[in-house]
Amino acid sequence: MQITLAQIDAAVGDIPGNLERARAAVERAAAHGSGLVVLPELSLLGYPPDDLLLRPELAGRIEAALDALAVAAATAGVAVIVGAPAWCGGRRYNSAYVVAGGGVRGRADKRCLPNYGVFDEKRYFHAGDAPCVVEIEGRAIGVMVCEDIWDPQPAQDLAAAGAEVLVSPNASPFHWGKRDERRRVAAERARETGLGLVYVNQVGGQDDLVFDGESFVVAPDGAVVYQLPAFREADGGVVLDAAGGLAPAAVTPQVPPLPEEAEAIYGALVLAVRDYIGKNDFPGVVVGLSGGIDSALTLAVAADALGAEAVTAVMMPSRYTAQMSLDDAAAEAEALGVGYHVLSIEPVVTAFGDTLADRLGGRPGGITGENLQARTRGSLLMALSNQWGRLVLATGNKSELAVGYATLYGDMVGGFAPLKDVDKTRVYRLARWRNEQGAVIPERVITREPSAELAEDQVDSDSLPPYEVLDPILAALVEHDEEVEAIIARGFAEADVRRVAALLVASEYKRRQAAPGPKVSRRAFGRERRYPITSRFRF
Repeated sequence: MQITLAQIDAAVGDIPGNLERARAAVERAAAHGSGLVVLPELSLLGYPPDDLLLRPELAGRIEAALDALAVAAATAGVAVIVGAPAWCGGRRYNSAYVVAGGGVRGRADKRCLPNYGVFDEKRYFHAGDAPCVVEIEGRAIGVMVCEDIWDPQPAQDLAAAGAEVLVSPNASPFHWGKRDERRRVAAERARETGLGLVYVNQVGGQDDLVFDGESFVVAPDGAVVYQLPAFREADGGVVLDAAGGLAPAAVTPQVPPLPEEAEAIYGALVLAVRDYIGKNDFPGVVVGLSGGIDSALTLAVAADALGAEAVTAVMMPSRYTAQMSLDDAAAEAEALGVGYHVLSIEPVVTAFGDTLADRLGGRPGGITGENLQARTRGSLLMALSNQWGRLVLATGNKSELAVGYATLYGDMVGGFAPLKDVDKTRVYRLARWRNEQGAVIPERVITREPSAELAEDQVDSDSLPPYEVLDPILAALVEHDEEVEAIIARGFAEADVRRVAALLVASEYKRRQAAPGPKVSRRAFGRERRYPITSRFRF
């Protein structure tokens, strides 16, 4: 029996479009001689649907889509395992439907509902309580949904119920290191049960999540025998032999090796931007290009995601902008082939100063003057966005957001923030990796000391510890919940640790107003880290 893995890019709420994606996967599977095609978790609705699940009309729309898919599957002579919510007995379930022979042959209700990190499934679903084994082409297929493989019991129950192979539809978001965790757990379930496991994952960007795909198959001994590529839609076939073994089908194309860290994170950012812009129907993006590393990397990601014709860069110099910044910004825009404009902010900042001078007892200086520059740039970008209909991409990174080294309504302006979960140290690594694929970021942008260029001879280290010190402290506090004393004991200066911890707490109100951006680390700001704004807690 041949099984097709179909990792598709489902769009949340687009039930007609997702149905067409499922139908197309059925037709491709039939053309390759497969008897079963497996689609990702909740793929008829898209994942995560959040409070769309509470809409009263949703049940009818899902039922109609399942009926249409059943007709398509029967016509093609292929069985389908597809994710969709189910309503039964006044309860809602996160389910995988087995569709064959013109109707629903079985339904696996997710038993283990994740309620940690980015997941909030207990808000929406009841847990299933029974294994689902369905016969397809004379073979017993055991179905378990996503989180169910992270607990030994569902797989053991399927084996006890006579399953010959385990099939797991998933919507597992990307973060670096997640691939190894998935494979480890899948291998454990296979070895425990003596059954092969087919793991099919969603691919695509959805708001602050990005799904990497990387669907795979493990043999009964836990060895990975097949995989699909990362960050793009793809199909692949495996054959279930008479003894329950799994091997790549003859029709399976060659698949490139899975990416390592820099390539994987860069790929996640590109996919996240492409889907955020495409699924929200924006014609393109505007990027404020400063000559610094963050905006340079953001521009490269945008151009790679959308194509040069959909990207416009805007350089907005002030009296503090170095000539090298002007030169480097122009050089990158030319290298990428994007639209490029230069708008001086000096006349606008001067007008602001004239207006405020009487109330401030003189022209604004210090932090007030610096933030006026940032907010002037933000206003200009938003004006261009309004005129052109293009979305502004915010260019700030995770390190800056963590400690509040960003200006509300200034450099934080934007509808999407590609680097929101990328710390400054990793920004440099990604920039170097991108240049290895073809140099587009001027080397001087990568090697010069970072500066906001809002005051004379200003550098970031005037206000913050060096990033090689700052970023490990932030990772310990944000991603690993370490206590301040434990971080100090690892050799970091006490003054640095306590200062960073205080800035982290004090900047929550800014982060709450920041644009969404893709999660690529173990813990991102946003839905995964929900700290109160008003709080007297101190690390």
